[in-house]
Amino acid sequence: MDLKLKDKVVLVTGGTGGIGTAIVKGFLAEGAKVAFSSTSQAKIDALLPTLDAQEGQVAGFVADMTKEEEIKNYVEKAKECFGTIDIVVPNAGYEGKAHPVQDMTLDLFEQTYMLNVFSVMLLLKYSVPTLIEKKSGSVVVIASAAAYEPTAGNSAYVSSKYAVAGLTKCVAMELGPCGIPVNYVCPGPVDTPMMLRIEKDFFGDSMSHEEAMAMLAGSYAMDKRYAKPEEVANAVLYLASEVSAHTAGMGMHVDSKVSATS
Repeated sequence: MDLKLKDKVVLVTGGTGGIGTAIVKGFLAEGAKVAFSSTSQAKIDALLPTLDAQEGQVAGFVADMTKEEEIKNYVEKAKECFGTIDIVVPNAGYEGKAHPVQDMTLDLFEQTYMLNVFSVMLLLKYSVPTLIEKKSGSVVVIASAAAYEPTAGNSAYVSSKYAVAGLTKCVAMELGPCGIPVNYVCPGPVDTPMMLRIEKDFFGDSMSHEEAMAMLAGSYAMDKRYAKPEEVANAVLYLASEVSAHTAGMGMHVDSKVSATS
């Protein structure tokens, strides 16, 4: 199936993370042009040679997604580099810290919300005017299965994903009349370094990676494993493409569990 993504200009935040890198590679394989962000030039320099991209097909930009001015500059530089913007993928996220509510601090909540919610709003604030002007394009936000499944002791992260799902639905209603579909992807646990940090945060040294995965994925309807980053990327590609143009405000689950049990 031709997703008609060739030469589309895509913004991907957090492009050097596990899911972000898979998304970048997925769009490049479809012939799109990708402007991704990272907090580290060293990470950008390490990733670029691995992408097998054509000359002028991909560019990385250092930007802190918790700072409005850097988000604005990233969008402007990406547009200057490629001439336009067609697809926006707010992917950068933070797992937060697991604490019962009586031990939670405002600072921890603010850190989690800044990256998971406010950075998404700011990225859209500065990028969607180009889509509105063109009356075309798409937005795919990376949310989480946590937007549908509360977890004791994880209130900051879970509530931030509820919030970003609500934000995305509102933006979908705003941009729908302009012909711009806006959707979000809800991964469950994904086999990335972030998931290893989550395991460590919840279980400390009491469980191995294999034991933690067996506990967290043991009730899944299909394979008893974490999702692969490429499986999340494939959902993003579908929702970003013209193939799904009549879909808006939807949260696509990539978790092999929540959709079957909720």
